Amino acid sequence: MAGLTAEQLRHFDEFGYVKVEKLMPQRVLDDLIAEYGTVLDTLAEDLHAEGEIESTYEELPFGERLTRIYMDTGKGFAQYFDFHLPGSATEEDTPFWTGPAVFRALTEPRLIDVVENLIGPEVYSNPVQHVRIKPPEDQIPIDGDYNPIIKATPWHQDHGVVMPEADETNMLTVWFPLLDAPVESGCLQLIPRSHRRELLTHCMGNMGIHVPDQSLELDSAIPVPMEAGDVLFMHRHTCHGSLSNVSDRIRWSFDVRYNPTDQPTGRGFLPGFVVRSRRDPETELRDPAEWDRLWHDTHARLAALPSDATTTYRWDGEAAVCA
Repeated sequence: MAGLTAEQLRHFDEFGYVKVEKLMPQRVLDDLIAEYGTVLDTLAEDLHAEGEIESTYEELPFGERLTRIYMDTGKGFAQYFDFHLPGSATEEDTPFWTGPAVFRALTEPRLIDVVENLIGPEVYSNPVQHVRIKPPEDQIPIDGDYNPIIKATPWHQDHGVVMPEADETNMLTVWFPLLDAPVESGCLQLIPRSHRRELLTHCMGNMGIHVPDQSLELDSAIPVPMEAGDVLFMHRHTCHGSLSNVSDRIRWSFDVRYNPTDQPTGRGFLPGFVVRSRRDPETELRDPAEWDRLWHDTHARLAALPSDATTTYRWDGEAAVCA
């Protein structure tokens, strides 16, 4: 089994993160880019048929095409590409994408070898997961609420976006770009050693869920530029966010999570699966069609619930630090 070196493990323990260069095979990234191209084809064709755009822009590369669609419509379509559902806010026509290339990325053996190094041999795919395709911010005049899937992501800890039953879960965040993510395209930024603190109070507002600046040691923050194939692993309490995309191209990334199979995910109404089990290998899910079915079954169940039947966040925004 490949994995982390002793020095990389020490780095993770001391600083709360470790970047592993060129871990994700290029074939995995190429398959993802091709698969998401088919999703964009469908979106463009639907919008064109509805008269929302004058052209499908099929001659443009993915990033330019999506940006042009955002500009023409003034709308965001992040949910069309995401492999996550918004709880009981899910409706019958809420889109999502759980294709085989996404499943293969989540289960890539080289990636899971490192995950096993950090959380142990019983690895579960936590359903708190997103694809983030962020166009240049000066080219997306999108109305409505702030959307951290499309724009800069505010400071937070990933354990702050799950429910209290997962407080003791050894959840690991895994972040990787499909394209190079330099500083100007809005790479992640983080605060080294912030994982040594407890879970901080998160606030709710027009920026979404976030840790207020006064709770953070922002002087210690560093950007983490990455190249395609690099993978960043973060402790569940590491404070992080992203910079704004001030470049002329999209920033395209996955952020996914894993935890030991016997610990709660913090989003029990969404489907996870056993990625690796040294103890019970027969429990591993290896069929991307079955994973896709799990999400479609969940979609149907959530769409039938009242809109307030599930909650995604634990915070009410009433804490003094949020004033």
